[in-house]
Amino acid sequence: MQRPLKVLINAQMIPDGKGGGTEQFVMALVHALGRLTDGDEQYIVIAHPRSPEWLNPYLGPNQKIVVAPQPKRMLVDRVKRLAGPLWAVARGVWHGVRSFVPRAPWGPSDPLPQSGGFYEALGGDVIHFPYQWFIRCGLPAIYNPWDLQHVHFPEFFSKKEVAYRDALYRGACNCAHAVATASMAVKSDLRRQYGLDAQKIFVVHCGPPTVLYGDTTDQTLREVRERFRLPDLFALFPAQTWPHKNHLRLLEAIRLVRDRHGVRLNLVCTGTKNDHWTAIRRQIDKFELQTQVFFLGYISPHELRTLYRMAQFVVFPSLFEGGGFPVVEALQEGAPVICSDIPPLREYGGDAVLAFDPHSTEDIASSLLRMSKDAELREQLRARGKERVRIFTWERTAKAYRALYRKVAGVSLSEEDHHLLTRGGMG
Repeated sequence: MQRPLKVLINAQMIPDGKGGGTEQFVMALVHALGRLTDGDEQYIVIAHPRSPEWLNPYLGPNQKIVVAPQPKRMLVDRVKRLAGPLWAVARGVWHGVRSFVPRAPWGPSDPLPQSGGFYEALGGDVIHFPYQWFIRCGLPAIYNPWDLQHVHFPEFFSKKEVAYRDALYRGACNCAHAVATASMAVKSDLRRQYGLDAQKIFVVHCGPPTVLYGDTTDQTLREVRERFRLPDLFALFPAQTWPHKNHLRLLEAIRLVRDRHGVRLNLVCTGTKNDHWTAIRRQIDKFELQTQVFFLGYISPHELRTLYRMAQFVVFPSLFEGGGFPVVEALQEGAPVICSDIPPLREYGGDAVLAFDPHSTEDIASSLLRMSKDAELREQLRARGKERVRIFTWERTAKAYRALYRKVAGVSLSEEDHHLLTRGGMG
């Protein structure tokens, strides 16, 4: 009897909200794979030593956690704490000696770290790297690069970051046995930018992570509104404050709606505040939007689901995306959506969203005004969204990834597996 297929999933993330959509993806994928009952696959989820238990609530009976070895940085920090004042002396001696030792050249031709045997020793048949990190090891690998934002918007990164990202993504895509993407748009981009064979890239659309966040009741609605002191009506924008998320144009559009049309539209923003927050804060002060715009920062998943339910509509003006998590989440929670007219969001939203040009403040403002005033439009989009979201389920996503694991590991595929790999998990 053939033994069950053993799949390794690299989940060495710290669940602090900085991972954004990739963190939610890993959580939801592990949960969905653990609830498939029509296969005998076994999954080993590799966790970071600083956060070994974050996925425990989502594990199924066919899954277990294995903690990865401590990264070099963590070992150095431990040595520093133990050495105390002697660390500075030792560090000075080391740098003095190192100055006389020729350094091996590092270049973007091969930035991929090598496995020290840990991954191979786990006995897996295939390994999945579901976010933008990769280890060269002796197992057939699947890699998710997610997007090539650094190619299209290099101004949002330092030159060093652009070089590193391009070297890592290109090297990992070439080294992996298969590349998985969340949209046809990213597949086309990978072929165009990296020259990858279309047969190597598999599109697997994702379901809404909010289905894992716990049910929303009238009581939780009241509690969240009171906790954050929210207005009765507001638009919701769930995104970290990265430049490409386009907060600055959105804020200017809200000012235009107020100053030209006399409509004081409230905006609630969620997500971790990073380096770009300072510029956003200045924009709020410049346009005197302090009483209209509420930045809640990183909130719990359950609070986010509650906000989707409370919002009059969701706005998502991003300049660049690899998939459509906020869109499909909003559709799942019954919130009407206006969003950027870019390929990945069109792919997920279809005719259930109102699209605008994210580079045009005037177009964003026009869409905001229309959505805030037209109750009939909101109801139409809500009804379309309810139908649209039926094709994006985590069961289908999990089955599509399972089919990909089987294919890369050389296991015979069922008719359903072939269909899912062709249709991208959309049924």
